[in-house]
Amino acid sequence: MTSAKNLILWYNHPMRRTYNSFNSFSRFVPILLVIIITIVTIVAIISISRSIFGGDEQKQQQETTEQKKSDLLQTDESRAVRLTVRGPIVANEKFRSYQITIAPSSRVMTTYEGYVEKQLDTKQLNNNAKAYEELVYALDKRKMMEGRQLSDDQNDLRGICATGKVYKFELLMNGTSIKALWTSDCSGSKGSAVANVEEIVDMFIKQIPDGSKMATAIGLYQRDTLFKF
Repeated sequence: MTSAKNLILWYNHPMRRTYNSFNSFSRFVPILLVIIITIVTIVAIISISRSIFGGDEQKQQQETTEQKKSDLLQTDESRAVRLTVRGPIVANEKFRSYQITIAPSSRVMTTYEGYVEKQLDTKQLNNNAKAYEELVYALDKRKMMEGRQLSDDQNDLRGICATGKVYKFELLMNGTSIKALWTSDCSGSKGSAVANVEEIVDMFIKQIPDGSKMATAIGLYQRDTLFKF
């Protein structure tokens, strides 16, 4: 009887409840530690992955930009820069465009009628390596070949800025385009180029003594028409 009474007293004793609570907490501690360690490990893995892959992506973008810059500043005979300006999308008989290509040994401007580029006028001049070098370094300072990365669909210029002008900047090697960026007058079609269009167009036009007259003759002389709505 005494043993049963003592057992009942121990069952209701505060020390026993404290012991049981401590014992339950002791069993929970390893589980809690496992959860914390798992969370810390996951966070560490994510941070390391971002550091590795993000760093590689940033490095790749930097290398790409430096490569573009290096390509633009090359002045050997195989290199050239080209500007193409396309007018509003209208009837074939009224559609106009022009193109200026500058190389170390030549400068050419041609104006066109229609979408199949029927030649209207052309002017070809000699050039020299020093003049070309000065031009491409000036274009580089104005970020001619710096731009945003766009998808193939976004780089499709068909139908772009139907009421305004489209501008295409190209870097050529042996007559083939190795890099192209574009923008337009329309605010909704800013394209891939980030350079100041008016500055770039003005520099190309000034490479041809009658360039402004040729552009004016087809209604595409550069004015404050950028970013129409």
